[in-house]
Amino acid sequence: MHFLDQAKIFVRSGAGGPGAVSFRREKFIEYGGPDGGDGGKGGDIVFEAVPGLNTLIDFRYTQHFRAPRGTGGSGQNKTGAGGRDLVIQVPVGTQILSEDKSEVLLDFTRAGQREVFLRGGDGGRGNASYKTSTNRAPRQHGTGWPAEEAWVWLRLKLLADAGLVGLPNAGKSTFINAVTNAQAKVGEYAFTTTRPQLGVVRHKGQEFVIADIPGLIEGAAEGAGIGDRFLGHIERCRVLLHLVDANDESVAESFRVVRDELEAYGAGLIDKPFVLALNKIDTLDDELIAALSAELEEASGREVIPISGAGGTGLDWVLDRLLEEVGPGARAVPDEDQGEEAVEWSPI
Repeated sequence: MHFLDQAKIFVRSGAGGPGAVSFRREKFIEYGGPDGGDGGKGGDIVFEAVPGLNTLIDFRYTQHFRAPRGTGGSGQNKTGAGGRDLVIQVPVGTQILSEDKSEVLLDFTRAGQREVFLRGGDGGRGNASYKTSTNRAPRQHGTGWPAEEAWVWLRLKLLADAGLVGLPNAGKSTFINAVTNAQAKVGEYAFTTTRPQLGVVRHKGQEFVIADIPGLIEGAAEGAGIGDRFLGHIERCRVLLHLVDANDESVAESFRVVRDELEAYGAGLIDKPFVLALNKIDTLDDELIAALSAELEEASGREVIPISGAGGTGLDWVLDRLLEEVGPGARAVPDEDQGEEAVEWSPI
């Protein structure tokens, strides 16, 4: 099963059932009168965020969702049965967008959140409800209110406390593998990460979630490389960890490229707090590490933390800084379970 973070679906609520035209006819009752019941209400379209789902791949194969309509009323003033609500389960972090993607209609940020998206039509009135002092035998009835329908986009955004950004081969996958039990693919070529990964970091008795997304290159905002579509998965992050490869030709230029792409994407990413780390220092001597750190500090105006994801150097320092920025978002680790745990962003 593959990772999918966008899907377009059609939803339609149930129409209301028609009211009945009926007259009471019983022995020894001369004037029975109208007794047609109302129609039943149509089913609602309901979205529910549930834990355990981590992809929208199911919506690639099932794209049309229709709630049942209400049944018609009947004699003896019997109201028709209402149509059952159709509950569509989505992963936590899913947004419901309008067909042109210009408006966010619903946003599911917690497990168990349940929202009625389209309301089913009310049932039509039976002829008994039309009876008046001057209209003793009405034959009119309501046909039921029509259904509501819409084409919408589902867009999934990860719910993580910290996000990793950097150029391809900056060592993001190696880093998340080192600080969690995630098993992100690592290779000596660009774009080894083709889909987001989630990992749970446990550090100093607290835990927080970190997200790894595919690397950015210059022009990603215009669709170069994998593009910037996965940047949506770090929009909700409290802090970003910017990794720069110490082996790049110009570490200052590498930093600038990624920052420019974040600014071009928008959504407030450029304004988020970030921690800057110079990665892969295990391949350099101390003098060169100091020179590259100074160059990067001058370009960014920020403290630079030299680290090695593969060698484990400086990881505690980086995690301390991330934990400070995550703040209240971090969760205490139970005493009986201090081991690391990872959550991979892949279907079960």
